Amino acid sequence: MNITKENSDALTATISVSIDKADYSEKVENALKDYKKKANIKGFRPGMAPMGLIRKMYFKYILVEEVSKLASDSLYEYIKNENIKTLGEPIPSEKQASIDWDNQESFQLSWDLGLAPEFEVKFTKRDKFPYYKIAITDEIRKQHIDSLRNRFGKYTPVEVTDDKGLVKATLTELNEDESPRESGKNVEGASISIALVADEDERKKLVGCKVGDVVVIDTKKAFPNEADRAALLHVKKEELGELNSLFQLTITETLTFTPAEQDQAFYDQVYGKDVVKTEEDFAKKVDEELENYFKVEGDNRFSVDFREKAVGKLKFELPKDFLVRWLTSINEGKFTREQIEEEYPMFEKDLKWQLMSNKVAEEQNFTVTKEETEEFAKGYARSQFAAYGMNFLPDEYITKYANDILKNREELRKIQESIMNKKVVDWFKSTVALDEKEVTVEEFNKIGK
Repeated sequence: MNITKENSDALTATISVSIDKADYSEKVENALKDYKKKANIKGFRPGMAPMGLIRKMYFKYILVEEVSKLASDSLYEYIKNENIKTLGEPIPSEKQASIDWDNQESFQLSWDLGLAPEFEVKFTKRDKFPYYKIAITDEIRKQHIDSLRNRFGKYTPVEVTDDKGLVKATLTELNEDESPRESGKNVEGASISIALVADEDERKKLVGCKVGDVVVIDTKKAFPNEADRAALLHVKKEELGELNSLFQLTITETLTFTPAEQDQAFYDQVYGKDVVKTEEDFAKKVDEELENYFKVEGDNRFSVDFREKAVGKLKFELPKDFLVRWLTSINEGKFTREQIEEEYPMFEKDLKWQLMSNKVAEEQNFTVTKEETEEFAKGYARSQFAAYGMNFLPDEYITKYANDILKNREELRKIQESIMNKKVVDWFKSTVALDEKEVTVEEFNKIGK
């Protein structure tokens, strides 16, 4: 076996693996023997077909498989041993000579490689980048407090519904003339949140209702989203076409939404028992939460702005033709070469940022530990439960949910990438000069648009 590497230019190369009969013959013979043991061929008992027949039927297939695997394994081992930094994955070479699998005994398989360019990451305190700090105003505090009160609010009975209310009703399917439909759909105990009704005219019909009132609504107008409409009518989405959209509602219960009172019970719900005892303590907690939230927003904005400008400073080239070929091959059937070439500039920016991030991580010896992934997953789990008002689940529940997340390889990869990206961005923040600017939420939201 012989392996050669030929550079086409500074950013591409071709690696060829030459394989002789002595390299593969034993593997092929062993594979043929395994096929003979398992082969179920008409006219012969399982495993008893003669080797000559097995060879005639399977030799070429096994030869291609074993030679290809041997060459591919040798290719990747060579790349690893020679510490060749590649972009994308090797793809069959455009220089590959045709192979006559029926008559040749020696073979040469070739792959084209994209090579990662050499470059330096140079940033100092002379490089200035904007960093936005969002000002916390009384209006923002009020919005946050109102959000918390709504999260822990509840529906309470009321004589007459308002626009924040909820009605429970029996639903009866009607014909177009509003007469009851024969064998029509009936739903007992349906719940409708008035604020979620999409159509204004349909929504107004439900405001001012009392128990015993009868209202006719067009469910298609009220709930244009098929999933919402199917849930209301207790049917599958594909069954909606069988129903008329007009339904009679016989109101059985009327409720209104009441935000939580700002008292000790509310403080305990939000932060845990006796963590907050006074309005002053609560105000400090609110400001602390807003500061943490806005810091994350500021960091994210810095990451976007820095990435855009930093990538613009990188002067190295990438092997565009190779990368377009590679992207076309891995997206065969999904995107055409023309579509990939159109989107290539965005891909190139992402790849340059990834190369720069990887270089910083390597030079700074950044790693992601098991403990860090576990803490990240626990934080994610807490935020998911908190979204449903479950703020203080026991640690064992949080840990179990986090462990379930980490069992998913794709989720684990995303978590590791998020942690590493934060380390790299934090390093850049400490390396360059930050031009801090205090802005309002409105001003911040306009940045980058």
